[in-house]
Amino acid sequence: MFIQLEDARIFFDVEGTGLSPQGPVMREKPVMLCLHGGPGLDHTSFRPELAPLAAQVQLIYLDQRGHGRSSRGDVSHWSLAQWAEDVRSFCDALGIEHPIVLGTSFGGYVAMAYAIRYPSHPAKLVLASTSARGTANAERRANMLHAFEKRGGPIAREALRRALDERDEAAYADFAAICGPLYNRRQPDPAAMLRILRNPDILPFFEGPGGEGATFDLVAELTAIRAPTLILAGEDDPITPPEEQERIASAMAPGLARLVRFSGCGHGVLRDDAEGMRAAIAKFVTSAEEVG
Repeated sequence: MFIQLEDARIFFDVEGTGLSPQGPVMREKPVMLCLHGGPGLDHTSFRPELAPLAAQVQLIYLDQRGHGRSSRGDVSHWSLAQWAEDVRSFCDALGIEHPIVLGTSFGGYVAMAYAIRYPSHPAKLVLASTSARGTANAERRANMLHAFEKRGGPIAREALRRALDERDEAAYADFAAICGPLYNRRQPDPAAMLRILRNPDILPFFEGPGGEGATFDLVAELTAIRAPTLILAGEDDPITPPEEQERIASAMAPGLARLVRFSGCGHGVLRDDAEGMRAAIAKFVTSAEEVG
């Protein structure tokens, strides 16, 4: 399905009903809006692993502006501010009030930017394997270099260093070949990888020299977030190491965030422990209590 948001045609798909029969009434389920990773990927990385959550929430998957089946639009609109604005505009267009917003990796950047911009809009946030600061940040850089060396030795550390310092096509290609297999303990299903619709232009734009993916820093703004937040961290995640999720939790208002760490899991958690991730999310979204 598609919806027009200003200059962009946005693709979305829905899993599960919004109303569930419960005795004499139809119970309205919460909406969980799922923001994929990347940049340059699409929503299919969530599927089919998230599907069982449709018993508790109505899942809505977005291909964000410039990604997947959505229109590419104006390159100048490939920004965290615009992607965050699109979340609010999408909800307004469909009459979605107070969604639960799940953001993984790059999608987590967008989810945080949205929740900072519109603190009263989300009911809850789920942030998985993400960071509040760009890849050029000195502390994040050190965390990533250490994590990749731990997972892949000096060759992986050097491949990451080149990608961070040179930020060109050759360095990115070497990084993908050497470090890509280190993101998770469980390697991806080849068929699932083929299902992804990629836009190869976004990564060099976003992560290139001076790009927003390198330079953004939301840490000081995280105190604006008012939604209870579940933060999911893979202990073996090399690209957004758990120290990055700890930094998010510590920067938010006291008692608002709960951090859950998954041992033996890499980036995104879902590939390595789908059942555990679903259980943590289901417990969080069905609880009427705020985290603390």
